[in-house]
Amino acid sequence: MKTYSISEAAKYLDLTAYTLRYYDKEGLIPFVERTESGTRRFKEKDLDALRMIECLKSTGMPIKEIKHFIDWCSEGDATLQQRYDMFLERKACVEAQLEEMKKTIEMIEHKCRYYQTAVEAGTEDIHKGARLEFPEY
Repeated sequence: MKTYSISEAAKYLDLTAYTLRYYDKEGLIPFVERTESGTRRFKEKDLDALRMIECLKSTGMPIKEIKHFIDWCSEGDATLQQRYDMFLERKACVEAQLEEMKKTIEMIEHKCRYYQTAVEAGTEDIHKGARLEFPEY
């Protein structure tokens, strides 16, 4: 079975070795095996778990809550409902973030149109007197 050093795992996941050490310190990767000398050896399943950790992190989930998820996974089937509920909550959070991002992109697109028109006219004066409609925010 292929294993990866911390630097290989970090490179593969586009993270830093420091980040992986931090995750280890915070108890997010208790499943990673070590050699007799204490060197971490990452397996494919460890890399999959780290991808999940990064996914949860990208949703804005705090490390403390990610740790709960990792602990629940270690506890097995008794925590299936907690994990399911957590993912439903994460989904709702991400959907809310997407809605906010849609509003943000609408505003940015509006400003792009505004400045494109001004650039083409060579002045912002082209917009004087016009009521500028902003997307609802």
